Amino acid sequence: MLLSGCASPHGQPQKGSEILAPNEVLEFGTLYAENCAGCHGAEGRGSAAIALSDPVYLAIADDTVMRKVIANGVRGTSMPAFAQSAGGMLTDKQIDVITSGMRSRWSRQGTLAAANPPSYAATSAGNTGRGELAYKTYCEACHGSGGRGSAKGSAITDGSFLALVSDQGLRTVVITGRPELGAPDWRGDVSGKPMSDQEVTDVVAWLASRRVQNSGQPYAASNYAQH
Repeated sequence: MLLSGCASPHGQPQKGSEILAPNEVLEFGTLYAENCAGCHGAEGRGSAAIALSDPVYLAIADDTVMRKVIANGVRGTSMPAFAQSAGGMLTDKQIDVITSGMRSRWSRQGTLAAANPPSYAATSAGNTGRGELAYKTYCEACHGSGGRGSAKGSAITDGSFLALVSDQGLRTVVITGRPELGAPDWRGDVSGKPMSDQEVTDVVAWLASRRVQNSGQPYAASNYAQH
């Protein structure tokens, strides 16, 4: 006992007891919990923002896409930039750990093996007229007439909502759904009739056209200037 007590000189920290500097932390669980869980939920299960542990999302968004979003954020939305080079606190290596950790822990091989999913990003221009028709076919049953919401789904043409989400964010949710909220992906809105890539693009164009210039303002900007 006396010998073991002398193994660590008095006053010196024991091996492994040192506290790492924030930029030295490379453990996925810690990095995710401290930087992502507040919006995307514990273990990626979703909260205010989409579930990152959704295998469908991980199947359509590749590592380059995810890394870019984490590093640079999405301008005009609630997704901030985390890379030090963009004003955030994370090193490139830490962002790599988060990206690879999500993939290794939460993706499922063969998730879309028998499916032909729409592309992650739009490959053509959207048409608002066709988009309105597609909305009525695939979305209205839950999100209500004109996207104003119903007992089954939230209002998705609400000005405040549209002001906080990018076109790509809309497209991602249309494709992946929000499984943590019971919202189906692009295959489940109408039984046996998945949305086509163009229909997804058109619905997003229609939703984007519903954005207002001054979301949340109780009266017209011209009137506001007079007060």
